[in-house]
Amino acid sequence: MNPEATAPTDPYLWLEDVEGARALSWVRERNAATESTLAATPEFASTEAQIRAVLDSDAKIPGVSKVGDLFYNFWKDAEHPQGLWRRTTLESYRSPEPEWETVLDVDALGAAEDVSWVWHGAQVLRPDYRKALVSLSPGGSDADVTREFDLVTKTFVAPEDGGFFRPEAKGDLAWIDDDTVYAFTDFGDGSLTPSGYPRIAKRWSRGTPLESAVTVYEGEPEDMYISAFRSHTPGYERDFVARSIAFYSSELFVLGADDQLTKIEVPRSAEIGVKREWLLIELRDDWTVGSTTYTAGSLLAARFEEFLAGERDLTVLFVPGPTTSLAGATWTRSHLVINVLDDVKNRLHVLTPPAQGSGPWPRSVFVGAPEIGTVEVSAVDSDDSEDVWLVATDYLTPTTLSITTVSTAFGDPVEPTLLKSMPTFFDADGLTIDQHFATSDDGTRVPYFVVRRDDLAFDGTVPTLLYGYGGFEISLTPGYSGGLGRAWLARGGVYVVANIRGGGEYGPRWHQLALKENRHRAYEDFSSVAKDLIARGITSPAHLGAQGGSNGGLLAGNMLTQYPELFGAIVIQVPLLDMKRYSHLLAGASWMAEYGDPDVPEEWEYIKTFSPYHLFDPATAYPPVLFTTSTKDDRVHPGHARKLAAAMIDAGKDVTYYENTEGGHGGAANNSQAAHMQALAYRFLWERLI
Repeated sequence: MNPEATAPTDPYLWLEDVEGARALSWVRERNAATESTLAATPEFASTEAQIRAVLDSDAKIPGVSKVGDLFYNFWKDAEHPQGLWRRTTLESYRSPEPEWETVLDVDALGAAEDVSWVWHGAQVLRPDYRKALVSLSPGGSDADVTREFDLVTKTFVAPEDGGFFRPEAKGDLAWIDDDTVYAFTDFGDGSLTPSGYPRIAKRWSRGTPLESAVTVYEGEPEDMYISAFRSHTPGYERDFVARSIAFYSSELFVLGADDQLTKIEVPRSAEIGVKREWLLIELRDDWTVGSTTYTAGSLLAARFEEFLAGERDLTVLFVPGPTTSLAGATWTRSHLVINVLDDVKNRLHVLTPPAQGSGPWPRSVFVGAPEIGTVEVSAVDSDDSEDVWLVATDYLTPTTLSITTVSTAFGDPVEPTLLKSMPTFFDADGLTIDQHFATSDDGTRVPYFVVRRDDLAFDGTVPTLLYGYGGFEISLTPGYSGGLGRAWLARGGVYVVANIRGGGEYGPRWHQLALKENRHRAYEDFSSVAKDLIARGITSPAHLGAQGGSNGGLLAGNMLTQYPELFGAIVIQVPLLDMKRYSHLLAGASWMAEYGDPDVPEEWEYIKTFSPYHLFDPATAYPPVLFTTSTKDDRVHPGHARKLAAAMIDAGKDVTYYENTEGGHGGAANNSQAAHMQALAYRFLWERLI
């Protein structure tokens, strides 16, 4: 599609031509200016080196996943910037220096094939654990290829030898059995959704061309994403088709004999989980079944086969309160561990399903979980074990990994065994973490965390970085960052995280309060936190910076254009900014459930009130701004950042711009690029806010 034909009045539309000669010439010119100024100082080089040392450290915790009797890890360091896929035994992993066997060296593969491969993950086929489907992206884009890999010979299986190979596109393959996969990818004209994701799922047999794969489901033209997969839990093997209609709207079907589809009849906004004989339903909206109404944010359970047959015997496992929400739920072999956020603090509980029939699930205390900080729990092997991984962290405490066996009140408690600890990358002595609550424009109580020196003078002079996201029901919880610690906290800066509406900190209601025509609430919340910081004397506008990426980049863009008087500098990363065009650019159409449809006049009336590209006024004074993005970002179009940056530059504003040529939506394809991008942000803010 020629964008010039759809919006001829936009003077910067040419910058949407991602690989166009004129656009890339502009990008190179801006990058060169940034490299010769911001990135050319000794302070920048030092900051970049300190961050790179954290990213490359071989003392980081190697997270693992159980595959058969072995534990697999993907690892990056200075010698392997693109990464190693490797494995070890549990006994070795428990030791201080595990013995790793390299399965795939992505750097060596890229050198041999002259492609900058970026690891996207692997699926291993049960029960033999010999075959894997490995996904790799050229340069880090969402679009990738899938190739079959032999875990015994540690080589790819060539297509001419019968190996599965999916050409570059958005989509995937999923194992059915040794000789069959589900394929959902680009099959040609009409096979993709408006967001560029697969619209058709097919069954593909080994040794046959992809074109001959048999369609098992075809979504509607305006759907968002179609996929199919098999659950390989022994004794409960089932096939499913997932239809994503839009964000927060989906359907799940059981795929039976002769490809007969049976829809699991729950609200489209609900999230479904199926494990063995159980169906879990997490509600985003109230749901009335018979004479009972279940509230949004609740977690319900039912026996799967009975529910599919029409019974509605539902057991309530969790109901949100004024300050609580469900952060997650993890199955072990016999138990369900639920993770609850209470004012953005984690609390764990163990539930045990009844052996027969329905009814209450006995609840017991999860033993050994930390009382403060962020706690994540995940099963080691949900089919065969009661063991779970326990990850604990906060802004000042290096992340730890423990393993423990889930027990109930009817057994002896088992204390977690500490396996790994992240190194201390910066000196946290004299630093403290506070939680405060700001009052938003409509009176809503908005939590935020402050990381500061305990001897802070509260005279408004300390450089302070305020970070936020506020979208897609994503919660921001405390976590340890060696790069942040070295580049910001150790220099005396204050770091603040705002838990604004649009996120998931208080469940779906917190998210829904800032959707579409109510988007302004997220920006009012964030600006209210900024005002509260100033009122407390923690900082002042000249010393306060804002930062956000992706949807958070839209947030930062609105701070720039709607609240410029509150900030001394702003960093906007891989952002949405042109909200008139966003739904026509790359994956943008998939986000209309969040923001609205700008092609509908009534909806554009409110969307334009939070479209930074349209709110920009050349006559207004703005704080210095850094835009960063990636040419390879095929999720959020780099044109968003390019166009607003160009408009501001032409208006004589203080703009710094940098576009990485790789990296996808994450902005970086390896540790070197990540360190460079992070150093740009931290040095820009420090130099402007000091």
